[in-house]
Amino acid sequence: MVILTASDIRGMIRHFGLEHFINRATAALKQDFSRWDSFSLSPRHATHFPQGVIELMPCSGNEFYTFKYVNGHPGNVLNDKLSVAAIGQISDAGSGYPLMLCDMTLLTAIRTAATSVLAASYLARSDAKSLAIIGTGAQAEFQTIAFAGNYALEKIFYFDIDSSAMIKYARNLASLSLELIPCSSIAEAVHGADIVSTATAAKHRQTLFGLQDIAPGTHINAIGGDCPGKTELPAELLSQVKLVVEYTPQSLIEGEIQQGDAGMIHAELAELVCGTKIGRHNDREITLFDSVGFALEDFTILRIVFELADEFKLGTEIAMLPEVDNPKDLFGFLAS
Repeated sequence: MVILTASDIRGMIRHFGLEHFINRATAALKQDFSRWDSFSLSPRHATHFPQGVIELMPCSGNEFYTFKYVNGHPGNVLNDKLSVAAIGQISDAGSGYPLMLCDMTLLTAIRTAATSVLAASYLARSDAKSLAIIGTGAQAEFQTIAFAGNYALEKIFYFDIDSSAMIKYARNLASLSLELIPCSSIAEAVHGADIVSTATAAKHRQTLFGLQDIAPGTHINAIGGDCPGKTELPAELLSQVKLVVEYTPQSLIEGEIQQGDAGMIHAELAELVCGTKIGRHNDREITLFDSVGFALEDFTILRIVFELADEFKLGTEIAMLPEVDNPKDLFGFLAS
């Protein structure tokens, strides 16, 4: 069994470059979403605490079984801990034996950005020139780099209630050949933006902006609402946009659509990828990707990392399980 630490994952990403790695993940996601019916799918199992949530996210295909353990504790930052930390495992479906255990904290941010771009390829205008980032926490740079790598963006508007997070965001992206424009309000940031990506951490119902605050043709990439009782957009907006989700049974519990019902959903992302439903129809349509994060996305990124770890001999091989001469004699392993 191979163990990949956060340092191993960082080295892998640096080898390829973040933009290339995100694009590789996006292509693999498209491939896996196109074979949606071949997977065993289920909503994640979530255990909620006053401080946050801990989740298990399983997914399996014919060859691999994967799961991710991930938390969401917004208050962690006050104690210098990450709000989201994750570990993932990929196992051989034929034998049930684990093949790799790895840190998924970076990978969760990357697969989220890659999924955002995949959805946008069907829902955003191809001529998008501006992006608004609402919430400049841990996801913000990954979202920006992903969209900048797939659209001819010229301006990035950004806002966070935490001014230090805005400073961090600008510092981390200073090398990009884009005009980064700090804003004093959400309304200022989203006004006229072609794509709006929301990734706030507050664990309650919010109204970041309304339909009146955005221009016709805007694509909204809402990734902050990811648990019951946590939303970013007003309920009345949902019925006035073309709304796409990842997996309806999970989104109805955790997404923006928890404020409405399944009848408001235009499509699941897999239906757009497979061509059974159409995304954007015209340049004035307002579209919404109500993303909560789904286990198939973790399956895809774990599959990629496992293949790369094998190709480049990365990580540390350990004997996690008992090694026995006679598989019926487990007691003999204890006694040896």
